[in-house]
Amino acid sequence: MSSFNSELLKILICPISKEPLQYDEKNQELISQKAGVAYPIRDGVPIMLADEARALKDN
Repeated sequence: MSSFNSELLKILICPISKEPLQYDEKNQELISQKAGVAYPIRDGVPIMLADEARALKDN
Protein backbone atom coordinates (compact mmCIF):
# COMPACT_ATOMS: atom_id res chain seq x y z
CA MET A 1 0.00 0.00 0.00
CA SER A 2 1.34 3.41 -0.94
CA SER A 3 1.96 6.06 1.66
CA PHE A 4 0.50 9.54 1.53
CA ASN A 5 2.34 12.73 2.43
CA SER A 6 0.42 14.13 5.40
CA GLU A 7 1.96 17.58 4.81
CA LEU A 8 0.11 17.70 1.50
CA LEU A 9 -3.18 17.25 3.35
CA LYS A 10 -2.64 20.64 5.02
CA ILE A 11 -2.89 22.47 1.68
CA LEU A 12 -5.42 20.37 -0.25
CA ILE A 13 -9.08 21.31 -0.30
CA CYS A 14 -12.09 19.66 -1.88
CA PRO A 15 -12.65 21.06 -5.39
CA ILE A 16 -16.42 20.76 -4.88
CA SER A 17 -16.97 22.14 -1.36
CA LYS A 18 -13.73 24.13 -0.99
CA GLU A 19 -13.40 22.61 2.50
CA PRO A 20 -10.49 20.68 4.11
CA LEU A 21 -10.23 16.94 3.55
CA GLN A 22 -9.75 13.98 5.90
CA TYR A 23 -7.30 11.17 5.14
CA ASP A 24 -8.66 7.62 5.21
CA GLU A 25 -5.53 5.46 5.44
CA LYS A 26 -7.39 2.14 5.27
CA ASN A 27 -9.14 2.94 1.98
CA GLN A 28 -6.42 5.27 0.62
CA GLU A 29 -8.87 8.10 0.04
CA LEU A 30 -9.34 11.74 0.91
CA ILE A 31 -12.80 12.34 2.35
CA SER A 32 -14.91 15.45 1.95
CA GLN A 33 -17.74 15.15 4.48
CA LYS A 34 -19.44 18.34 3.28
CA ALA A 35 -19.48 17.26 -0.39
CA GLY A 36 -20.17 13.64 0.53
CA VAL A 37 -17.40 12.22 -1.64
CA ALA A 38 -14.08 10.39 -1.37
CA TYR A 39 -11.17 11.06 -3.71
CA PRO A 40 -8.87 8.11 -4.43
CA ILE A 41 -5.15 8.13 -3.74
CA ARG A 42 -3.21 6.15 -6.35
CA ASP A 43 0.50 5.48 -5.88
CA GLY A 44 0.62 8.24 -3.27
CA VAL A 45 -1.02 10.81 -5.57
CA PRO A 46 -4.49 12.16 -4.71
CA ILE A 47 -6.83 12.21 -7.72
CA MET A 48 -8.75 15.41 -7.06
CA LEU A 49 -11.20 15.22 -9.95
CA ALA A 50 -14.95 15.28 -9.29
CA ASP A 51 -15.42 12.62 -11.98
CA GLU A 52 -13.07 10.28 -10.07
CA ALA A 53 -14.69 10.85 -6.67
CA ARG A 54 -16.76 8.12 -5.03
CA ALA A 55 -20.05 9.10 -3.41
CA LEU A 56 -20.13 8.35 0.32
CA LYS A 57 -22.96 6.17 1.51
CA ASP A 58 -25.49 7.65 3.94
CA ASN A 59 -25.12 6.27 7.45
